[in-house]
Amino acid sequence: MDEATLVLNVMLYVLLPLWGIAGMLDWWCHRNTEIEKTSGLHEAYVHCLMGVQIGIPVVLSLLFEVNVLIMLLCFAALIAHELVAHYDVHFTTGKREISIWEVHAHNYLATLPFFLLLLIIVRKWEVFLDTVTLNWGGGLGIEWRQEPLGASGNYAVGYMAVMSIFVVFPYMQEWWRCYRYEKLHGKPEVS
Repeated sequence: MDEATLVLNVMLYVLLPLWGIAGMLDWWCHRNTEIEKTSGLHEAYVHCLMGVQIGIPVVLSLLFEVNVLIMLLCFAALIAHELVAHYDVHFTTGKREISIWEVHAHNYLATLPFFLLLLIIVRKWEVFLDTVTLNWGGGLGIEWRQEPLGASGNYAVGYMAVMSIFVVFPYMQEWWRCYRYEKLHGKPEVS
């Protein structure tokens, strides 16, 4: 197995699943602190935003060739996600308990996208150089990924299905719980 394949397998079978597990743990912590009664719908919206901020570059990188456009979107998403994550913790502090488990989940949720992007850079060094040297000619289009992912070549579909079930749907349920609580009881009043 060559180094590029080994790096790809670490991304697909270690880092991306670990990111999903960290997301599930974070959701579980929110549920245990009854987010709907504490920081409420506002924080649920922030969580949805952060999921979209990282979900878009992950899906784009799984489905399309990583070129200058995808690399720029990955950089922008990573920076935006970190800013919103900082705001999320700042907003939530004092409104509900942030347990040690949630802190650990946040550590993974913040660092895994960074390490995934670093490994994409390792695999797509020429694209990275084109990106940072502003040599963007021909690199701003979208084309389907040529290299199959996973043993069957269908990794992207399986990963997106698993993430939908174990991460996206729980966060949608979190948003719904917060929305329903606010409709029935008004915004949570936290001292």
